[in-house]
Amino acid sequence: MLRVLTQEAFHGAPCVLLGIDMDGFKSVNDLRGHDVGDRVLMEVGGRLRMHLRPGDAVARLGGDEFAVLMWATEDEAEAAALRLLDALGAPYEQDGGVVFLSASIGMAAAETAGDVETLMRNADLALRYAKLRGKSRVERYRPAYDRTLRRRITLEHELRGAIERDELRVVFQPVVALPSARPVGAETLLRWTHPELGPVGPDEFIPAAEESELITKLGRWVLDQACRRLAEWLRDGYDVWVSVNVSPRELHAPDYVGHVAEALRTHRVPPQRLVLEVTEHAVATDLDELCRRLRALRDTGVRIALDDFGAGYSSLGQLRDLPVDILKIDRKLVVASEPLVDVVVRLGHRLGLEVLAEGISAPAHLAVVEASGCRFGQGFLFGGGVPAEHLEARLRAASPEHRVPAAAGHGRSAISAGQIAPAVDGEDASG
Repeated sequence: MLRVLTQEAFHGAPCVLLGIDMDGFKSVNDLRGHDVGDRVLMEVGGRLRMHLRPGDAVARLGGDEFAVLMWATEDEAEAAALRLLDALGAPYEQDGGVVFLSASIGMAAAETAGDVETLMRNADLALRYAKLRGKSRVERYRPAYDRTLRRRITLEHELRGAIERDELRVVFQPVVALPSARPVGAETLLRWTHPELGPVGPDEFIPAAEESELITKLGRWVLDQACRRLAEWLRDGYDVWVSVNVSPRELHAPDYVGHVAEALRTHRVPPQRLVLEVTEHAVATDLDELCRRLRALRDTGVRIALDDFGAGYSSLGQLRDLPVDILKIDRKLVVASEPLVDVVVRLGHRLGLEVLAEGISAPAHLAVVEASGCRFGQGFLFGGGVPAEHLEARLRAASPEHRVPAAAGHGRSAISAGQIAPAVDGEDASG
């Protein structure tokens, strides 16, 4: 690749360099072993060769990173890159189960660079930007990416001491019962305010934490904060549950189940009052291993929610195999597709799952969700993430009959209106 770049890239026909990285590949090595990882990489190489045109050059740069040099204009190369995205995103059949991966691609034209080193750097910047914007996408190089990368490096550096400097806080977004809109639970969300950078959105710092492996430290801190607050609400007699988001990296950590059990014991939280939310991205790598991890968590007594369902990774058929209790419908479905909302709700109920609709931000969204028979909702129509004291005020304002004695709040039988329980289609889940 270096030889072709040096001898031909800047001396004739237009060409574009693609940088390719396989999203989530580290989990394949961690969960299935390096032998399976090597076979997957060989399949990636075969798919790349199969979909290139005569004269194009392809190379493995190292790990799960590849490069392709295309003799084409940027528009032609982008069209080809999108085809590569589809080819690399198809399932990888391996002994012991199917592996699901996606790819991120960054592209840079030789005409935007004066030498090989700059061209490779530009392609790498575009690739990093593709991963920053959510992965499984193609991005062209732009000069502004230099500023984006510098900010990303700054965020990673500053995030390392954010807990110790007391810059982080948790907020709680209400989950309500429908149609009453009475708060019965809350999702724990993380917020970061830096003294110089100001408020940093989770869409920026969460990916930075995942890439730098800080996500495990942050996740444990959030879990501890959520359990501490939940314990206080239960002692005060509020019939409520709290959910915490779990990243794929946390989920696959060997000691994660033990840490969850320890947090429950430390704060004396009834396990069924805690819901752990895993995203569809966790399903993408290895369904069998994910099921084993989730079963181990459920053995502690906590409940599991599949977040962002409908975002594109898991399928309706996989719901029979996944050990989950709650299905959270992705906001895109809620906003754009009334028939699909109805299908997901009905199927979820028939599988014994409770269904919660996310992203309800307008009365029209609420009407769709209620018409489907969905019993729980979440979204800006009912409030965004608020400090614990604000949510507690809403709980206090709820009708007194929905409060439970403080002593009963620590038992499974006490869960009534606040319980998201499996239900059969057509039955009342509030029990």
